[in-house]
Amino acid sequence: MKNDKAMRWPYGIALSFVLIIGLIYGTIVVSLDYPVEQSDDNLQNYHVYDKYANGFIQKQIEFDRLYQFSYIADPITPERSVLKYKLTDKEGVPLNNATIKAMVTRPDTHQFDIEVTEFTVEDGIYTSAPIALPKEGRWNIIAHVVVNEHERYLNLKADTRYPQTDEY
Repeated sequence: MKNDKAMRWPYGIALSFVLIIGLIYGTIVVSLDYPVEQSDDNLQNYHVYDKYANGFIQKQIEFDRLYQFSYIADPITPERSVLKYKLTDKEGVPLNNATIKAMVTRPDTHQFDIEVTEFTVEDGIYTSAPIALPKEGRWNIIAHVVVNEHERYLNLKADTRYPQTDEY
């Protein structure tokens, strides 16, 4: 009888060890099924954005002091979405010499990213070719504009299910 009680501890330790290994394995399996996506803030991964956040903010303040940059397109739809931005100086004079790069991305995955680099320009209005979105739902539209040495990012959140809703 005394011998049976002495054997409980090794079995308990072995069972605890097997349970811990099983939980570790389960955690790995779940994390591979649901990966953590990189941040889309200012088209940077979160390490770069965190490291240079103050610089991004300072550049935005300098840009806003000289220029007015805004999103003016119709609401986005899954079938046909056109990105349209207006760029002027502070006096309202249209600027046609900027470089704009935009990314249309889902907030939870990079699987459906659409990069837009070609814009036609007329009177300070930059218009992209129509793009088709592969899924309905929430989308982030991130634009990066560069005028001379000044640059700014503009982040827009939109939803194809509620086309009149957007958020800067």
